[in-house]
Amino acid sequence: MTDQVLAPGTTTAVVPEERMPRGGRSSRGRATAIRVGWGVLGIAAVVAVWELYKLLGPADGVTVGSDGSAGSGVILLPRSHDRAMPHVGDMVVRMFAATSGGDTPPLIVSVAGAAGMTLGLAALGWVIGVVVGSLLGVAMQRWRLVEAGLLPWIVVSQIVPLIAFAPVVNAIGTQVDRSGFPWPPWLSVALIASYLAFFPVAVGMLRGLSAPDAMHLDLMRASSAGWWQTLVRLRLPAAVPHLLSALRLAAASAVVGAVVAEVSIGLRGGIGRMLIQLAGQASSDPAAPWAPTFGTVVMGLVAAGGVALVGVALHRFRRGEDTA
Repeated sequence: MTDQVLAPGTTTAVVPEERMPRGGRSSRGRATAIRVGWGVLGIAAVVAVWELYKLLGPADGVTVGSDGSAGSGVILLPRSHDRAMPHVGDMVVRMFAATSGGDTPPLIVSVAGAAGMTLGLAALGWVIGVVVGSLLGVAMQRWRLVEAGLLPWIVVSQIVPLIAFAPVVNAIGTQVDRSGFPWPPWLSVALIASYLAFFPVAVGMLRGLSAPDAMHLDLMRASSAGWWQTLVRLRLPAAVPHLLSALRLAAASAVVGAVVAEVSIGLRGGIGRMLIQLAGQASSDPAAPWAPTFGTVVMGLVAAGGVALVGVALHRFRRGEDTA
């Protein structure tokens, strides 16, 4: 409790200090436990549906309009035999077996190394995308003419198929490298990842910077605050709840972009290349391609966890965010 001394002849007012509710931390802990529980339940449900369909589904699937030749018709239900749908237990066992026989390390070790490389490139692409997207968002908020002219092109940029855009970026990098400026292939992957990551950040930053109430903006003007002071003291703190959601989307997009870019340009050492290599061996080793698939899922979870840490560091600016 804090005593506030008033003018002589008046009573002393007692103003209670702001305290965190006693159940605040425990309620957040329960909410986290509930989220984790729902996540585990979701994984169990996917495994149950997979095994149930494998048990009851037709071995050759269901095809409509087939004339008997290979590849004809429309597949309505997938095949459920062991080469098309291995048991989940077989996938897990294969992850701990040798990568290619002999004394090679377990497949999970190879997947971890490839995932680490791809995740690093995705992180670099995410950082580039965040910087570019933030600058574009600030420019669009500052000048309405820039927003009117630039925002439609930012939206249209995401329509370009990534599988076609990646070789173009790689070809440009090759030409730059031949002209005397070093351009390693991994830089192309990082730029392609940033191409997907900058879009949600630009839109989220624009929306967040426009979030402050008119009353607060009028107060800043009445205090003779310039554009820069208003940006730093009012608009950026107000943009944090919107920006964090955009950063989560950007992290997921960067992971997808890095994997697709590795597949498109053939970069060795990453998990995208491993997916292609093991998919080519699926007929003889059907459980192996699922190991890098699981590794990609883990990469997405790690990326989301990294953004969550950023949110923890900015917790005091998240009062208006719906965290339910």
